[in-house]
Amino acid sequence: MEFEVVIGLEVHVQLNTKTKLFCSCPTSFNEKENSNTCPTCLALPGALPVINREAIHKAIQFGTAVNASINRYSKFDRKNYFYPDLPSGYQISQFYKPIVENGYIEVNGRKIGIVRAHLEADAGKNIHESNYSKVDLNRAGTPLLEIVSAPDLRSSDEAIEYLKKLHSIVRYIDISDANMQEGSFRCDANVSIRPKGDTKLYTRVEIKNINSFRFIQRAIDYEVERQIEAWEDGVYEDEVIQETRLYDSVKNETRSMRGKEESADYRYFPEPDLLEVYIDDETLETYSKIPELPDEKAERFQTELGLSEYDAKVISSSIELANFFEEMINSGASVKNSVTWLTVELLGRLNKNNLPITSSPISSSKLSDLVKAIDNKTISGKAGKDILDYLMEHDISVDEAIEKLGLKQVNDDSAILKLIDEVLSKNSDKVEEYKQGKTKLFGFFVGQVMKASRGSANPQKVNELLRSKLS
Repeated sequence: MEFEVVIGLEVHVQLNTKTKLFCSCPTSFNEKENSNTCPTCLALPGALPVINREAIHKAIQFGTAVNASINRYSKFDRKNYFYPDLPSGYQISQFYKPIVENGYIEVNGRKIGIVRAHLEADAGKNIHESNYSKVDLNRAGTPLLEIVSAPDLRSSDEAIEYLKKLHSIVRYIDISDANMQEGSFRCDANVSIRPKGDTKLYTRVEIKNINSFRFIQRAIDYEVERQIEAWEDGVYEDEVIQETRLYDSVKNETRSMRGKEESADYRYFPEPDLLEVYIDDETLETYSKIPELPDEKAERFQTELGLSEYDAKVISSSIELANFFEEMINSGASVKNSVTWLTVELLGRLNKNNLPITSSPISSSKLSDLVKAIDNKTISGKAGKDILDYLMEHDISVDEAIEKLGLKQVNDDSAILKLIDEVLSKNSDKVEEYKQGKTKLFGFFVGQVMKASRGSANPQKVNELLRSKLS
C-alpha cells in the first residue's frame, strides 16, 4: 500500500522585544538565574499584567508578511496546566481570538496555509543536574509568537523548506533573532499518515520542541516510518495513539512523553486581568509597512541584476547573505564575479570551517576589493583563490596580500613577450613540431610561460601574444 504523509507544524518564535510580554523585566540571556524577574512574571498575588505594545506591533508585521488577516480585536486567554517552571499554574495565551489568522507562504510554488499566529508568554526553564532539578524563571513571561500551519505539508523535505522560508521571513522583518540553538525558533511537528487517495485525517502524533532543521527532518522521517510499519503490521490503532513524543537525536528515535491533551483539557477561559487588544487604523498602517521579503528580493536580483533563479534564491535565503552581496555591488564589484566569489569561493571556505556569514573573517568590503582586483585584471582568478585563502587566516588588506604574496598580474606586453621568447628558445624542437601541424602543443607553451611568470602573467595576453608569435 502507498501512503501519504500529513504534516502540520507549530513554530514558537521568541520576539526580540527589550522587555517581557506583561512586565518591564528585560528579556536578555545569560543573566544570573532568577535575576530578571518581578512580582508579575513570578505570578505573585496581586500583580497584574500589562501588554507590551511592541509585541503587538511585531505580530502585525508578521501577519502582513504571510498574507494573513490582522484581527482589529484580539483577546488573551488562560491556558491551565501545571509545570514547575510555570509559577502561575497557567499560561496567558490567545485561543479564542488570535491576533493573526488565515495566512500562507509559498513553498516551491505551493501555498502552505498558516491557520493562526498568536501571542503568548513563555514559561521558565528547568535545569536537571545530578539528583536535583532547578528552576530558572528569567525566561518566564518572554513574548512568543506561535505560528500554526495547516496540515498541508506532505514530506519532511517540504516541511524543512517551509521552516527555512519562515525562518528567513522572521529574520527579514527583524521580529526575532530566530536563533535555534538558544531556543528563539523552535518547532513542534504533528505527523500522521493515510492511504494514498484518502482524504481522512488519521491519528496525529506531536513531536515536541525540536530546535534544528536536521533533527526536525530526521524526527519526522523516523515517525513516518514507525507509523507505516504499525499500519502494515496491523497494529496501527494500538501503537499509534494521540500523544506527545520526544526525539532522541543520539538514538535517532522518537519515544512517548505523555498523552496529547485536547483544548478542553487546558480549560481555556478569557484572561480576566487583560482587556481586549484593539488595533487602530494608524497602528495598522504603520506596522503593515514591512521591508522587502526574500521572494521579492530574489525577483529583484533576477530582473535588475540578471542573476539566475538559483543564484537569486541562494543569496536571498538569508538577510545577512543578501546584505553582504548588496554591499559588494554598491562598492563597485561586478555582479557576475560577486556572485561567484561570494556563493562559491567564500561560502565554500566558511562551510568548511562551520562558520556562518555573520562570523566571516572577510568582510563584504574586503571581498569586494578582491573582486574589483580581478575585474580590473590586477590579479588573475587563480591568484584570487590564493589571496582569499591567505585572507581567511590574516587580517590585512587585499592590496597588502597581493604585494606580500607577489601575485600582481603582469599585463605589460614587453614583459610577457620576453617570457615567450625565452620559452620558445628553450623549446625550439617543439616549436618546429607545432609549425608542422602539432597544434596541441600550444597549451604546453602557454603553461610554460605561466610557469615562468609564476602565475603572474595575464593568461589572456599570454594567449594572444603567443599565438601571434607562433604564426
